[in-house]
Amino acid sequence: MDSDQYQVLYQQVLWAAFALAAAFGAIAQRSHFCTMGAVGDIVTMGDWTRMRMWALAAAVAIFGFQALVWAGLVNPELTLYASKRFIWLSALVGGMLFGMGMVLGSGCGSKTLIRVGGGNLKSLVVFLVIGLSAFATIKGITAVARSATVDQVALDLSITASLPAWLAQVTGWAAGSAGLALALLVGGGLALWALSNSALRTLDGLLGGLGIGATVVALWWVSGHLGFVAEHPETLQETILATNSGRAEAFSFVAPIAYTLDWLMFFSDKSKQLTVGIVSVFGVVLGSAAYALASGSFRWEGFRNAEDTANHLTGGVLMGVGGVTAMGCTIGQGLSGLSTLSLSSFVALAGIFLGGYAGLRWQIWRMERSL
Repeated sequence: MDSDQYQVLYQQVLWAAFALAAAFGAIAQRSHFCTMGAVGDIVTMGDWTRMRMWALAAAVAIFGFQALVWAGLVNPELTLYASKRFIWLSALVGGMLFGMGMVLGSGCGSKTLIRVGGGNLKSLVVFLVIGLSAFATIKGITAVARSATVDQVALDLSITASLPAWLAQVTGWAAGSAGLALALLVGGGLALWALSNSALRTLDGLLGGLGIGATVVALWWVSGHLGFVAEHPETLQETILATNSGRAEAFSFVAPIAYTLDWLMFFSDKSKQLTVGIVSVFGVVLGSAAYALASGSFRWEGFRNAEDTANHLTGGVLMGVGGVTAMGCTIGQGLSGLSTLSLSSFVALAGIFLGGYAGLRWQIWRMERSL
């Protein structure tokens, strides 16, 4: 591959990621796909429909990713979540912070982008705060605190901290076969549970679950297969194109928001290139806006009062700090990471749900106290 072919392929990866992100945004806007909303429905109304939609999306993502690995189309060891260092405390604490933040900020990172596309100015402010606090946690003041505290507590393993790697070692199976077996077990269980209730078996319910899961799988193929170059034209080393981490990535919406702000602020710096994460941020907003405008649901919305403003600012900070600490959000760790069956993704997801539950219970307590 020469330099010109490399650049053409780089652009193809970016356009494919942008198109998938736009589809993600439109589907989520149409189906009201939202992890925070799913947890909120359970806590406030006992309604599990949106959680079943989320579970169906997770099932599709798990089976799809493991099928790609089994087919030899994606190398799981080249993904963002493949590591022999099990940062369980960072995943747990970061997840809890993120979960509390998504409640205060009226939605997680992906929901923030979707709401921006629908005309919500509160979410635009949250977007900016997530980006600033996330960047500070990648390279700034909170990064120093993160690396000196929770990141110090980890388990250094002899193999990748994931269920397929463990099963492959115990059984002697190939990694792809172990992953596919686990996908049938875990993903199949989630799908059966999700579809067991007729409330989910509607057009929007199935669209949200199947559609969101499918976009995650498709982006794994784009990043891990289409974007894989066996020999870089300059370094002659294998390369994953157009990702900030240099590894295969699927959707995630905390660090990419930070990198989006960085790209916008230093646009004239030619070293700042567009990546899968950055174009995904733009794509989700555009897809959401397109559907909102087409359906007539686009509405401008601002803050109600100072308390509303303070809650959203605090939520943005917690999501930025927590999302980077946990290495992902409800989508980054919850769907993309979980699809790889990474151990840290399970811990981060548990932390997110715990933090979300605590945040909702606190809001209910505040509301009842004011009556």
